[in-house]
Amino acid sequence: MNDADPLAAEEERFWRALMRVIIALPRSLDDDLLRATGLTLTEYVVLMSLSEAENQELRMTDLAAASALSASRITRIVDTLQARGQVTKRRHEGDGRGNVASLTPEGLKRLQAAYPVHLASARKRVVDQLDGRSLPALVRQFEAVVKKLD
Repeated sequence: MNDADPLAAEEERFWRALMRVIIALPRSLDDDLLRATGLTLTEYVVLMSLSEAENQELRMTDLAAASALSASRITRIVDTLQARGQVTKRRHEGDGRGNVASLTPEGLKRLQAAYPVHLASARKRVVDQLDGRSLPALVRQFEAVVKKLD
C-alpha cells in the first residue's frame, strides 16, 4: 500500500478511536490526579521516572527522554517540583554543562500518595475496559508503535 492510500474502514475506525484516546485520556488522568493529589499527570510521570532511576536521580536530558518531554518542558516541570521541595536540581559533577534532578524524600512521599489514585484512574479509564485475553497482544502492538516513535 502507498502511504497516501485511504485507510480501510476498520483502520479508519481504529485510528479515530485512538485519536480520541490520545486527546481525552491524558486530560482525564490529569484531572483525577490533580483533584486528589495536587499533582499533574506530567509531574507524576517525572517523579515516577526519578523514583525508578539509580540513586533516584537523572540528568535532565535523560529525565526528558524517560518522561517523553522536551528539554524546555522538563526544565519547567522540574523547576515547579523543586519549588515545592519534591526534587532538587544541581550541576552535573563530571560535566558542568548539564544538570541533574534528584527526587527528595518529600517528592517520594507525594509520589507514593499519588500512586493509588493513578492506579485507580488507570484501571477505571483503561484497564477495566479491555478484554484481559487480548492484553498481551495489545502490549506487543503498542510496544511496536512506541519503537517507531523513538
